[in-house]
Amino acid sequence: MARGAQRRKVKFPSSYTASIMPVLISMLRGVNVGGHNKVNMAALRALFESLKFEDPRTFVQSGNVIFRSREKTSPTLARKIQSEIEREFGCRPEVILRTTDELRKAIAATPFARRRNLEPGKILVTFLADEPGPEAHATLLGLKSYPEEVHLKNRELYIYFPDGAGRSKLPWSSVERLLKVAGTARNWNSVTKMLAIAEKMEAEK
Repeated sequence: MARGAQRRKVKFPSSYTASIMPVLISMLRGVNVGGHNKVNMAALRALFESLKFEDPRTFVQSGNVIFRSREKTSPTLARKIQSEIEREFGCRPEVILRTTDELRKAIAATPFARRRNLEPGKILVTFLADEPGPEAHATLLGLKSYPEEVHLKNRELYIYFPDGAGRSKLPWSSVERLLKVAGTARNWNSVTKMLAIAEKMEAEK
């Protein structure tokens, strides 16, 4: 190097970006319902930031957090979040995780796609921690006497409530007892809006 010459800094083109963390969707079961398991959304975002997750964004009050993480979705990651929530808020709700692609596939797999006359607010998707065993399908066959339409696909349970979930006698909230797998339910409008947030985050540089 010639005398007095300065070491040049490496410059990257403006289109260059470092490896972007994948976007994950975290859904909590049974928080802020009837005054139980109270979780403040601002405090929940701060908790996710303390776990070194990037850009956490909450959606409504039911405990949905869309965030970036280098950690892959796994039972270990779900338990890690669950333990921190218990430490911070004194309750231990189930934590269900999905990648953006998994949520996108769950929406594409809906059995109601061609049913134009259905109200989105009456469609509920229960996201399960694991795929239920073969006995789960036999269990669901026992629900045929109810007016609701119930479909199980992989780790998602799709239900249409013709009269609304509030008036239903279907024991859908007891998904853990019925399918022997932990899960949490979201209505169709919330599911599609969470995907929109996740896809927007993926598109951001």
